[in-house]
Amino acid sequence: MKSYYIHFICHGNIDETHKGKYIGTTNVPLSDKGKMELKKLDHNMKYPGATALFTSPLKRCKETCEILYPNMKPIVIDQLSECNFGEWEGKTADELKDDELFKQWIGGSSEVKPPHGESSADFTRRICHMFEDIVTGLMKTGTTDAIIVTHGGVIMTLLAIYGLPQAKPFDWVMDGGYGYSIRITPMLWQRDKVSEVFQKIPLPKEDDEE
Repeated sequence: MKSYYIHFICHGNIDETHKGKYIGTTNVPLSDKGKMELKKLDHNMKYPGATALFTSPLKRCKETCEILYPNMKPIVIDQLSECNFGEWEGKTADELKDDELFKQWIGGSSEVKPPHGESSADFTRRICHMFEDIVTGLMKTGTTDAIIVTHGGVIMTLLAIYGLPQAKPFDWVMDGGYGYSIRITPMLWQRDKVSEVFQKIPLPKEDDEE
């Protein structure tokens, strides 16, 4: 029975992240430094190829696709967006430290929603439904390899839920431009909804590729 491979790549860096701001659905572009870092990674290391390319609709993910996979047309999926932080978008934890709702949210309450935003539970349900739909689509069409360019929060959450070895979300943290590859075996997926996380990406180039 064939296996299916999905390569998760986190978008390149944005200025706001380095300033400690919560940036979820705010549609900011890659920073100039972020673009340069991606181009350097692409030159010095090896990103996986694939038949299908999926991306979040947000600008920073689309720009990452353009840099790393300029010859592929990405399929844009709205549900691949980062968590919507509502009125907390663009603010730092220090600016929100006196907000009682924020205290509950940062304390791990999965049902607490930022004003006009999305709770952790809602975010998780959204991206899980989306991911399972993608896997179903790959299996139905026989597409054995795909790339998903999305956000760190999306990748960490999905790997914590579906990945083996089992680990907490922040155990899967990654820098911009990096990610993980998973292998899905249909029988195991249909039985337990799990996949094998088998490598970090991008990979070092072989000597003959230099």
